[in-house]
Amino acid sequence: MNKADLVKRMAEIAGTTKANAERLLDAFMEAVTEAISKEDRVVLVGFGTFQVVKRAARNGRNPRTGEPLKIPAKKVVKFTPGKKLEESVK
Repeated sequence: MNKADLVKRMAEIAGTTKANAERLLDAFMEAVTEAISKEDRVVLVGFGTFQVVKRAARNGRNPRTGEPLKIPAKKVVKFTPGKKLEESVK
C-alpha cells in the first residue's frame, strides 16, 4: 500500500474527502517527525510505538573487498508494534 492507497482507504473509513484525508495524514506524519526529532516517544496504544534508539559502533566488512571497517554509532528510529497490530497479522 502506498500513500495514495492509504489516503483513499482513510477517506473511505472516515467518510471524508481524499483531500481532507491527505491533509490529516500529512499532519500525522509531521507531528511524529517533530516528536522523533526531539527524541520523544510516540505511543499509539494498540498500534505501536515510535522511538529513537542508539545503535552502538561495531565492526563490519566491505562486501565487495572483504576489507574490515568500523561502522560508527548512530541514532535510528525504531517502531515496535502494539499487541492489537501483532494479533491482526496472526
